[in-house]
Amino acid sequence: MLIVVLLMKVLPFKIPKTHNIGLIYQEDKEQFFYDKFHQHEEIQLCVIVKGEGTLIVGDTVNKYSSGDVLVIGGNLPHVFKSDASVIKESFMISLFFTKESFGKSFFQLDDFKELIPFFEKSISGFKLLNNKKKVIRILLSLQKSSNLNRFIGLLRVLKILVDSDTIELASFIYPKRYTDNEGKRMRDVMDFTINNFEKNIDLYEIAEKANMTPNAFCRYFKQRTNKTYFTFLNELRVENACKLLVSDKSLPISSIAYKSGFNNLSNFNRKFKEVKGISPSIFRHKNI
Repeated sequence: MLIVVLLMKVLPFKIPKTHNIGLIYQEDKEQFFYDKFHQHEEIQLCVIVKGEGTLIVGDTVNKYSSGDVLVIGGNLPHVFKSDASVIKESFMISLFFTKESFGKSFFQLDDFKELIPFFEKSISGFKLLNNKKKVIRILLSLQKSSNLNRFIGLLRVLKILVDSDTIELASFIYPKRYTDNEGKRMRDVMDFTINNFEKNIDLYEIAEKANMTPNAFCRYFKQRTNKTYFTFLNELRVENACKLLVSDKSLPISSIAYKSGFNNLSNFNRKFKEVKGISPSIFRHKNI
């Protein structure tokens, strides 16, 4: 049974405040996670209890799987794209809060100086590399906890995160907050790309999704992600290829290339090496 202590209606790039509490606890337990590119002012600290897929954070394509502990910064655009081919259920536990959720000066007290690195790293988001079992155990224990015990659990987790190794999720952060209209435009672009990356997408088609001319769209996308649209598209395609290389060892690399949206093998090999630093065959061999 899904237990949702507080259900948040996710709107384009905005999560409205509900109830008079500072820490929001949420469970997402369904076949797919919310799959629209969005942002919210709260920091999201989450554990993937079950599921796997592609995680886009800001300008960067990542993958996620069961057991991952992730932190996504406030107002950092992101989307979890569940892999429908390998999962029947996705389950994520999240804590949402801001630096001012418990009072404007709360985390500025000397008592919390040790947590400064957490808030600095959360700006670009990060993935936990060690001590994951400790964090997961605490977050799972919050399912039936009181609001006070959840707050205490949050502080315990933050201390662990500060003392642990992490890896950055986004390499570039757009310095301005998206307006609702601008957020919808970028969401439409990202949603279309995520759902159609294996097909041929030309500049005119994607620019039309943004209601812009091709030249204007190129400037718009580069300014907000620090990369061209087709660089981002190739990264998304390569990440899908990585999944196929590992999950189906019998599938020829040429078939994986076409299934991932590349129209010829040589272009696939070149782009794969640009993104991953190694060839598809070596990547597969290393992940046997």
